[in-house]
Parts: sequence; C-alpha cells; structure tokens
Amino acid sequence: MHFWAGKIAGIVSLIAFIPYCISAIQGKNRPNRATWFIWFFVSLILLASYRSAGATDAIWVSVANVFIIGLVALLSIKYGEGGFNLFDISCFLGAMVGLVLWWFLRSPLPALYISVIIDFIGALPTLKKSYLNPHEENRLTWALFWLANTINLFAINQWTWAMAAYPLYLFFISGTILWILVFRSEKNTV
Repeated sequence: MHFWAGKIAGIVSLIAFIPYCISAIQGKNRPNRATWFIWFFVSLILLASYRSAGATDAIWVSVANVFIIGLVALLSIKYGEGGFNLFDISCFLGAMVGLVLWWFLRSPLPALYISVIIDFIGALPTLKKSYLNPHEENRLTWALFWLANTINLFAINQWTWAMAAYPLYLFFISGTILWILVFRSEKNTV
C-alpha cells in the first residue's frame, strides 16, 4: 500500500501543476517569484536529505516537486509577481540563512528540519498573496496539491518524526493555502 500511495501522490502532484502552469501563462494566476525560487532550492535539499534519512515510498512527491517547482520558478520570471519587495527579500534572506546552517550541519535530520522551516519561510509570500489576492492563485491546483499530500501520508511506511515531518508539513501548508483561497474567494463573492 505504501508503494502505491507514494506513486499515486507523485502523479497527482505532477497533474496539479498543469492547471497552475496554464493559468500562469494565461495571466490568471501570478506565482510569487520569491516563493517559487526558494521552494525550488529547498526542494533539491529536501529531496536529498529526505532520501538520506531513509525515505522510500513517500519520496515521489518530493521527486515531482523538484522538476515542476523548477518549471514554475522559471515561469514566474515572465508571468509572476514579487520577489523584490521588503517582505519577499526578508523571506529570501531567511531562507538563505537556513541554507547556510544546513550546509554547516551536513547531517540529514537537521537538514530535513531546517529545510522544512526554510520551505515555510518561502511559503509566506504566497500565503500573504493568497489572503490579499486569492484570485491570483489557482484553487484547483492547490486542491490537487492538498489531495496529493493527503495521499502521500499513506505512503509513509515508518511513522517516525524523520519520515513524517516533511509529508505532514506539505499536507498542512497546502491545506492552509487551499483553505485561505476558498475562504477568501467566498468572502469576496458575498
């Protein structure tokens, strides 16, 4: 079951990016540059540290994220927003401090935990944008992200903090962004 849950979660995660990329090119959503570039660099580190910590079946969302987040980061150059205001720069610098700490520790578990924190810092500009401008994010994509991350919880074959921390974080952050988008969109239509 763990094997198939991980594969299905990875496939759903890849599928989730299709409407996001299309709507970005169409100008319907505007990916935040700071978020997506931070997420790209962190996704590389998380994949390596998560694998070094022993992840197997639950790793497929991480593998999908490296490739697709990199694509969205590149799309954000032309179709995105932000990345140069004080908030975005502060988040980026905070993420870089975390990367330096990760580099010095050179151990998979601290690297995993620091990377999750950096990933959250990277999420802050998108959380802010989702709250202020929910129409600039794709709800279908975030619903699919949340679905993929929910399925990925069933791929965890050892419920240790090292194996569960990253999938749980992804479940909660994608769920939070989805909740904000649904709540703020409904509030704006009332």
